[in-house]
Amino acid sequence: MIDFLSEANELFDYTRSLRRDFHMHPELGFKEVRTAGIVANELNALGLEVHTGIADTGVVAVLEGTRPGPVLLVRADMDGLPIVEETGAAYASQNPGVMHACGHDGHTAILLTVAKILKKHAGELGGTVKFMFQPAEEGMGGAERMLQAGILENPKVDLVLALHLWNEKPLGWLGIANGPAMAGAEFFKILVHGKGGHAAVPQLSVDPVLAAAQIVNALQSIVARNVAPLQAAVVSVCTIHAGEAFNVLPQQVELTGTIRTFEPEVRKTVLERFEQIARQTAEAMGCQAVIELKQLTPATINHPEIAGAVQKTAQKLFRDGDIQTGNYITMGSEDFAFVLEKQKGCYFFVGSANPEKGLNAGHHHPKFDFDEAVLPRAVALMTASIFELLK
Repeated sequence: MIDFLSEANELFDYTRSLRRDFHMHPELGFKEVRTAGIVANELNALGLEVHTGIADTGVVAVLEGTRPGPVLLVRADMDGLPIVEETGAAYASQNPGVMHACGHDGHTAILLTVAKILKKHAGELGGTVKFMFQPAEEGMGGAERMLQAGILENPKVDLVLALHLWNEKPLGWLGIANGPAMAGAEFFKILVHGKGGHAAVPQLSVDPVLAAAQIVNALQSIVARNVAPLQAAVVSVCTIHAGEAFNVLPQQVELTGTIRTFEPEVRKTVLERFEQIARQTAEAMGCQAVIELKQLTPATINHPEIAGAVQKTAQKLFRDGDIQTGNYITMGSEDFAFVLEKQKGCYFFVGSANPEKGLNAGHHHPKFDFDEAVLPRAVALMTASIFELLK
């Protein structure tokens, strides 16, 4: 049996160097030109079949084994976030207002290292590996764009895998769910229209601020009273924008936020009650509500057979590891869910936090950073899982 953990450790400097370079030069969704260029150069150097410009900045590479078998697609996301970095790291972002605050720099470096190891062992592979370096995961539709571009065809994909470095859990932990792993996500915007006027004579106006406040409160009743206690849902109002002056009642208030669910029936109930409450509460206050709802991702649901293979691989690689299976889910969302809707696969988490080093800030936080000791662990698990599924 190939010792993938040893090989990943031997390549640690390579992986870390790539990760730090990506971290220093983060790029937003569909603008990952520099990142995609480095990815393509590394893959071309391995002699793989490489395609660029997929969904603007996506990169695809194909590695064929020497024996026939299934086609397995493995994905890494490349985009950063519009956040001002506050880590103080030597490799901190050099692009003002943009940082890798979710670990996508690590994901990209990990998958390039996986490609390097797999190329070395291509003679032992039964099947084909398709590498998907995806732009714009952060709510911008990157996975959907790559699906539309035919990522699952030529060659036709049979299985899919992806991972996420996970700062909610410590180094050494693995989360490999047998079914649901991450929630489906909706974006919403509510425009509450009233009648503006002088704040000193509110009876001559129709106050949309008061109506918006009532809507925010009433929306919390959905999870509390319309969703069964043993089912999961989240309704969060995250922004409120109204007015410009302290003594003027505005014409309009804008509310935006997110809805998270797992089960289709729960989603249906939540969306129906959301529209009823927002519209009718506004009307009760003499205002009108205009509602925009947009699905960002469906729920991320693993195929039990594929998840079982990854679990089996993890147990062999990390005999004393903390491997959580079956019941680990998060209300975070992930656009790889669109890929999992089309083809069976597994999306798993690799614990990356280290509180002793101060590396435990949450994802999307200005101080987000992870323990780089996770890199070879993630490389080894992904590479070994690919071999397990293609053996």
